Amino acid sequence: MKILLIGSGGREHALAWKLAQSPLVKKLYIAPGNPGTASIGENCIIPAEDVSELKAFAIANAVDLTVVGPELPLTLGIVDAFEEAGLKIFGPSRSAAEIESSKVFAKAVMKRHKIPTGYSKTFDDITEALDYADTHTPPYVIKADGLAAGKGVIICHTVEEARSAINLIMKKKAFGSAGRRIIIEEFLTGEEASFLALTDGKTVLPLAPAQDHKAVFDNDAGPNTGGMGAYSPAPVITPALEAEIMDTIMKPVIAAMESEGRPYKGVLYAGIMVSGNRPKVLEFNARFGDPETQPMMMRLESDLAELLLATVEGRLAQVDIKWSPKPAVCIVMTSEGYPGEYPISREIRGLDKAAGLKDTVVFHAGTSFREGRILTSGGRVLGVTALGTDIKDAINKAYAAVKLISFDGAHYRKDIGAKAIKA
Repeated sequence: MKILLIGSGGREHALAWKLAQSPLVKKLYIAPGNPGTASIGENCIIPAEDVSELKAFAIANAVDLTVVGPELPLTLGIVDAFEEAGLKIFGPSRSAAEIESSKVFAKAVMKRHKIPTGYSKTFDDITEALDYADTHTPPYVIKADGLAAGKGVIICHTVEEARSAINLIMKKKAFGSAGRRIIIEEFLTGEEASFLALTDGKTVLPLAPAQDHKAVFDNDAGPNTGGMGAYSPAPVITPALEAEIMDTIMKPVIAAMESEGRPYKGVLYAGIMVSGNRPKVLEFNARFGDPETQPMMMRLESDLAELLLATVEGRLAQVDIKWSPKPAVCIVMTSEGYPGEYPISREIRGLDKAAGLKDTVVFHAGTSFREGRILTSGGRVLGVTALGTDIKDAINKAYAAVKLISFDGAHYRKDIGAKAIKA
């Protein structure tokens, strides 16, 4: 079949890499793609947010299944538009994707349906938010309501930090319209994990758990990013805890969305805080995680195209998922200055050497191709991912590949996977 994959990041390169291995896939288009996906399928220079042009392309090229990578097209209603045209597409509708595009909505759903999460209050008035911060004891977490590329979450340990965060989001509009409303949320302690599941609206099929590293510097220091690295599986998610997450979070929220007239189909990502062996939801995302997808795709032994098609066609109950017992680790290499302003167009060297290592794949995220050279074009540039006999071996392989790659100002964390080793 012909598949159109939408997106241009490391997540999409990993999905393309896995989809290309399926005997079901005869043609793979990626829109707009990146230099990494260009070696796997055919890149189509259509922006991920251009819903009408993407729909026209799918019709003209008789695409059998479209797979949406990033969140923005989902919030723009690409699934609704494609389904109205009789096209098969993997992802939630616009109204269902609001579980990611509005943290206020997601919190309200969890509260109404008694899904475990931290206490929070919502504000659309900056004076009221500042008054609340002044009269409540930190630490707490301040979040922009809308989409902020994983950066709209600020942990505040003092009242001064809280006031600064509120002004940054609501007055200075650092995240644009995403910060018209904010949530001030209870600061949950414990260990974070990423829990993803496929769902056709009825059946909920868990994927292998992973753990992301959000902070830009080692030891979880510095501002949040879109993700500096990930590993799978996540030892913190034991079989017993996985069952509890499915019973108290994943299945209830899918039932909740249906009861609210927003049936959810696609992949649902729950950011989980595990505290005292009890899980609470930090946030929901309406798509595959990035960089969690990279190690997950390295471990997936089942046919990804068949899994996604079964989700769209409502027959997930008939399929199983097989994973490699070997763990995988992804190290994200970023441009200097990320998650703030960063330079672009710096030549990347050593890609071929790194890709030649056994059980290692270098997924492109923010790269471009010009005059025979691969250049940096984004904050997160590469996701260097390796499969190992155990977590320590996977970490060593990934960092061995990272050390073969260079570009001016390259930055990466040196402690990705350390928590898994301790576990």
